[in-house]
Amino acid sequence: MSLIRNDILGSIWHVEARFFHTLKEILFRPGRTAMNYIAGKRIRYNNFISLLLVLFGFNVIGFHFYERFASAEELSSDSEIRVFFSKYSKTVLFVIIPMLGAHAYFLFKRIKLNIAEHFIIGTVSLLGILILFLLDDMVSLIGLWKPVSKIFNGIDKILFGLSILFPAITYWNAFKNLYSKAGLLWRVFILYVLMGAESLIIIAVLYKIF
Repeated sequence: MSLIRNDILGSIWHVEARFFHTLKEILFRPGRTAMNYIAGKRIRYNNFISLLLVLFGFNVIGFHFYERFASAEELSSDSEIRVFFSKYSKTVLFVIIPMLGAHAYFLFKRIKLNIAEHFIIGTVSLLGILILFLLDDMVSLIGLWKPVSKIFNGIDKILFGLSILFPAITYWNAFKNLYSKAGLLWRVFILYVLMGAESLIIIAVLYKIF
C-alpha cells in the first residue's frame, strides 16, 4: 500500500515539477525552449497545446476574480487591452499563432524551419504572453489593496510591456546566434509592423461584428 502511495505521490510530483519547469523555461528561455522542442527534446516539457489550454483557463479565472473584487471605478478605468482580451480571448488564441508562424516563416527563411515548426515558436510566444497575463491578473488583484496599489500598478505596467515585447524576446532568444543583431532587429521590427497592422484590422472587424 505504501509503495502504491509513494508511486502516486512520485507521479504527481513529477508532473508538477515538469509543469513548473516548462513555465520557467518558457518565461526565461522562450526561444531556446521552442528550438529544443522542435529538435525533439520534448520529454522535459509539458505538451504545449495542453499547457496553452490550461493557461488560457487560468487567465479566464483570474480575470473573473479581478472583476468580482474590483470596484466599479477601477473596472471603468481598466485597460482597454484587458477588456478586449477578456471579450475576444478565444479569437486571440486562434489568431496569434498563425500570424506569428506565417510571418516568421518568410522573415526567418534562412533558418529553414517549416511552417509547423514556426507555429511551435508562435505557440511558445503565446504561452509566454499568457503566463505574463496570469501574473498580471495576480498583481492586479493584490493591487486592489489600497496601501500597495501604486507599487502594484507599476508592476502591472511592466508586465503589460513585457507581454507586448514577448514575441520579440522569443525570436531574439531563438535566433540570436544565427543572425547579426541588425539582421535580427529589422526582421523583428517588420514582424511587429505586420502583426500590428493585422491586429488593427482584426480588432476593427470584431468591433464591427459584435
